Amino acid sequence: MATKKVIARVERLRRELTEYARLYYIEGVSQVSDAEYDGLYRELEELEREHPELVDPASPTQRVGAPLPDGSSFEKVEHEVPMLSIDSLFEVEEVVDFEESIGRFLKLDEAALAEIAWSVEPKFDGVSASLLYEGGRFVRGVTRGDGAVGEDVTQNLRTVRDLPLELASPKGAPPTPSLLEVRGEVLMRRDAFARLNERRAERGEPLLANPRNATSGAVRRNDPAEVARYPLQFFPYGVARVEGVGLATHTEVMEALHAWGFADSGLRQRVEGRDARLAYHDDLEARRDAVPYDMDGVVAKIDDLALRERLGRRTRTLRWQYAHKFAPLEAVSTLLAIEVQVGANGRLTPRAHLEPVEVGGVTVRHATLHNADHVANLGVKPGDRVFVYRAGDVIPQVEGVSRAAEGKAPKDWDERCPETLKDDEGGVRAGVVREWRQAFAMPERCPACGAEVVAEGKFRRCPNRFECPPQLVGRLEVLVGRGAFEIDKLGTKLIQQLIDAGLVHSPADVFHLRAEDLLELERWGEKSVENLMAQLEQRRRVPFDRFLVALRIDEVGPTTAKLLARRFDDVDALRAATVEDLVDIDGIGEVAANSVVAWFTEPRNLELLERFAAGGVEVQPVDGPTAGGAFDGATVVITGTLEAFSRAEAKAIVENQGGKVSSSVSARTTYLVAGDKPGSKLKKAQELGVDVLDEDGFKARVEGA
Repeated sequence: MATKKVIARVERLRRELTEYARLYYIEGVSQVSDAEYDGLYRELEELEREHPELVDPASPTQRVGAPLPDGSSFEKVEHEVPMLSIDSLFEVEEVVDFEESIGRFLKLDEAALAEIAWSVEPKFDGVSASLLYEGGRFVRGVTRGDGAVGEDVTQNLRTVRDLPLELASPKGAPPTPSLLEVRGEVLMRRDAFARLNERRAERGEPLLANPRNATSGAVRRNDPAEVARYPLQFFPYGVARVEGVGLATHTEVMEALHAWGFADSGLRQRVEGRDARLAYHDDLEARRDAVPYDMDGVVAKIDDLALRERLGRRTRTLRWQYAHKFAPLEAVSTLLAIEVQVGANGRLTPRAHLEPVEVGGVTVRHATLHNADHVANLGVKPGDRVFVYRAGDVIPQVEGVSRAAEGKAPKDWDERCPETLKDDEGGVRAGVVREWRQAFAMPERCPACGAEVVAEGKFRRCPNRFECPPQLVGRLEVLVGRGAFEIDKLGTKLIQQLIDAGLVHSPADVFHLRAEDLLELERWGEKSVENLMAQLEQRRRVPFDRFLVALRIDEVGPTTAKLLARRFDDVDALRAATVEDLVDIDGIGEVAANSVVAWFTEPRNLELLERFAAGGVEVQPVDGPTAGGAFDGATVVITGTLEAFSRAEAKAIVENQGGKVSSSVSARTTYLVAGDKPGSKLKKAQELGVDVLDEDGFKARVEGA
């Protein structure tokens, strides 16, 4: 039986963890470090394990429940208040007609109509759900279904990190309602979706088509533990029922939801008049790539709840709201050919060449086809009319066949074939489907270097890491990048020029370049050569972790490189390590450990290390983070040009002093380190009240610690 002291400690831990999570996921503020949060979480888990009678469904530890039994399905639930459809409007004239219909229904003239307040917000492209709270606790989550009946996905929705399991009651907020039914959208950020697909590709799993499909599939999975791996979020867009609190407008409703712990996209506005609604629509459509979530339009709702009651509903829709849709991000084009590209990691990827088509304001000529299985599942062949999808900064992709082509290739196929696919004699080159209706097959040999490809699950890879041109370019891009040697005088075009000129055959050759050879190349003047040679001399001393990144060992990115560099003093010590030694390091798994050990057994890799050493490269040991360092627990953003440090060096200093470096300024940023020409990040930091350090201030803080 738990003592009063234990009960009090459990209750306090729950309150603290819930508040920390709310601040982090809702407000964007981090009050404790990840390590501190994890320590409190583990303590609560242990106490609940020792005292199962204290386990509470609203506890932060109970977000992931048990999976459904095999063969079972989700329970059907009838919505107390139907989740109706929404009128979709595409033209300004339709918006005018909708507003005039309200005027006729309420018997209002044009002047009175113009005074009605509206709430306008993005129409996120996610999965609608209805959440029920009783006594302030989340008790049920249901999908929209057909609008009248949905499916009970409560356990899956409990895994959504910004969905409150218990309503907050901060000072000044409306009282917690006895019953609350919230309607909203489950969705995920585009960048989070991209990372999810990267992890799936690494595991050889099928790639997901787009964020909405991924969200829809996740919400209906049978195992909440698997759902928890998806980066899902929830944005409310209204309430269906609320008891125990009086709210008069939609604006008040949304402000109350935010106070009770729900996320706010920050994009909703209250406006008056048609022109303001249309301006909001046009502005948001123009910025749709900058907003990190997929949207397909704007939802406009009358703000006054009493006026909504007067307007009521039609059979399928509500009279007081509409969706003004954006131009579609999907179009139809003809698939001209399929080319196989070789990536920097050697992976072969089929790419579609399309008749140029405008998708969401961008002309698309190429689209990814991911892998051979994806092409087979789509059933696409050259000549087909295909659906082309694009969302934000995501690479355009082919989603399916609109209409299959008939007959044979036209006589002018050789002329219509894109120039990039032709060989020196004008014919279609290797790696491209040669006949108009021939089914696609991955080549047996690398189209870039001719090496025999190897299979890796669903993918094919060229094993010729050293001589394959695209792989050499990719390896050099990593070497000169910010995470490695940071040689900004060499860009991709110059790297390609050095390779074409025969001056570079491996990444280490960069440190064997001679000024006299560079001066013989086009576009290389004395000043540019002098600047490069000076930078190479400066960059020959490199921290061990950044050197490991430059080597491009499979499974070793910046994070793993730091873990290795903090455990081993130099390359020789790492080379002597066994798989058992490596997996003993917290954060390094068996796959990465095997990859590191295998890398040091390959003779060509050992020759590469010798070539680096012969070029004067000195690898410096890396110290672990300093306890109580100058930036202990802080989140730091670095912008502008620093005189005494490279950006990578400044980043290493922050991390070694206990901080972490972020690429963007937010409410979670502790310090902005601003060098010369800091740009927009400085302005944003000032607006958010973030502490700004110039270079002298940065030095002083480090030296003071």
